[in-house]
Amino acid sequence: MPATPAWPPKSAPRLFVAPPLGEGASVTIDGNGAHYLGTVMRVKPGDTVILNDDATGEWAAEVTETAKRHVTLTVTRQLRPREHVPDLWLCVAPVKKAHFDMVVEKATELGVARIVPVLTRRSVVDKVNAERMRSIMIEAAEQCARTALPEMGELVPLAKLLKDWPAERTLFHADEAGGQPALPSFATAGAPAAILIGPEGGFDDAERAAIAAIPQARAITLGPRILRAETAAISAAALWMAAAGDWGG
Repeated sequence: MPATPAWPPKSAPRLFVAPPLGEGASVTIDGNGAHYLGTVMRVKPGDTVILNDDATGEWAAEVTETAKRHVTLTVTRQLRPREHVPDLWLCVAPVKKAHFDMVVEKATELGVARIVPVLTRRSVVDKVNAERMRSIMIEAAEQCARTALPEMGELVPLAKLLKDWPAERTLFHADEAGGQPALPSFATAGAPAAILIGPEGGFDDAERAAIAAIPQARAITLGPRILRAETAAISAAALWMAAAGDWGG
């Protein structure tokens, strides 16, 4: 007897959409989304598309109409609620375009709740394209079947970040001058937490002193090797997920 095909099919396209989703809702996809569904995936009426709205979770939808510039779908049923997201912020000095793109992409895959670009004295990049960052996050989430997106904070000077730091959130900062090993430090402190990663040249002495002056700060080390800024950010986020996030069950 032939096996029953999986439903929804694993090959079903995935898209994040803006409107809140609900059973029976009609959703019209246009722009790049319509191009992806109609031209790349070649969907036709009756096909299944999986939708997420970053609020209610994951839904199956049936294609009801395909046109040159839009695709219309009807939401049929909910597949999963929005996933739990561990309370971790990744505060990172922007680096060169492709490298920062990778940080945002991997932070999304790893389950970081919020990404905050931080301007420091040695930063070589002083602008962040929020629209581009959101596109990267959405693409990463769609590829990994995530039902939640990180919040993307505005670029903020380090001094303002520290001045407004919430009292209940531990701030781990990767300090090239030394600190406690990251893994046990993450496990002990738990959440809510944040990880602060400096630019390629690191924090200067005044910045390091300003960070250490706030009571929530904890200096950590990521091991004996010198890491690029983007490697440090991704590695630290992965370590936190293993120690205090949702990787340990």
